[in-house]
Amino acid sequence: MASRVIGVIGAGTMGTGIAQLAAQQGFDAIVRDVDEELVSDGLDRLRNDLAEAEERDIVDDADTVFDRVTGTTDLDDVVERATFVVEAVPEDTDLKRTIFEELDAKTDPDVVLGSNTSSLSITEIASATEHPERVIGTHFFNPPVKMKLLELVTGHHTSDETLARAEELAEALGREHIVVDDFPGFATSRLGLVLGMEAARMVQEGVASAEDIDTAMELGYNHPMGPLKLGDHNGWDTRVKVGEYMAEELGSDAYRPPQLVKQMVRAGDYGVKSGRGFYDWDED
Repeated sequence: MASRVIGVIGAGTMGTGIAQLAAQQGFDAIVRDVDEELVSDGLDRLRNDLAEAEERDIVDDADTVFDRVTGTTDLDDVVERATFVVEAVPEDTDLKRTIFEELDAKTDPDVVLGSNTSSLSITEIASATEHPERVIGTHFFNPPVKMKLLELVTGHHTSDETLARAEELAEALGREHIVVDDFPGFATSRLGLVLGMEAARMVQEGVASAEDIDTAMELGYNHPMGPLKLGDHNGWDTRVKVGEYMAEELGSDAYRPPQLVKQMVRAGDYGVKSGRGFYDWDED
């Protein structure tokens, strides 16, 4: 790529994960969030993850990689250097539209604007900008440093040049990519959510335990991770929002979260990030 600087909007798990991946591949990454504490917490998490990666001989020098990442609350710090910006904030269309409207106003028209959304309409997000042709879905998977897929989603106005630059980024980050049209759930979430919600319904109905359902899919269908364990990693709070959105958009209850999952989310049992979901992650 012409520039080796990536901007990341959002210092949560996905945002810092994308920044870590970029830094490990030799990019400079600028992570921006709205609050100093959020930025600090995100960078601390990233530093710890890099230290663990060094212990496992995944990176040679964690400090050198970490030095490629900077954090800020000032959007101007991002737009001054980055020629590719990836938004990684919670799955809320209005929030994303507000961010893209601001990015569109502050960045040069040749800066590519990507959204890490797993299901929301890229076309609708891009409609908040004056240059929707430079907006594309860049759906990374959790954790970005381990998951090899990058799903690129073309909106109604996404240009061929924007897609080409996103494909170039995928290659530079060492990721396999697929290209899908802007449709609710794209390719991955549309399939993955059905499996996850049905597995949760099976637990709710007493068909089998979460562990046995996951084992069935891992050993019987050669899935690397069962759907309930995967949901714990992705966060059931996010999955509830996405599931309800897709149920409405596609007119199918297959995506609608069962009562058990809703209760878990109300209780704060989101999965790995909260320490408990279908599994107790604090014990692990």
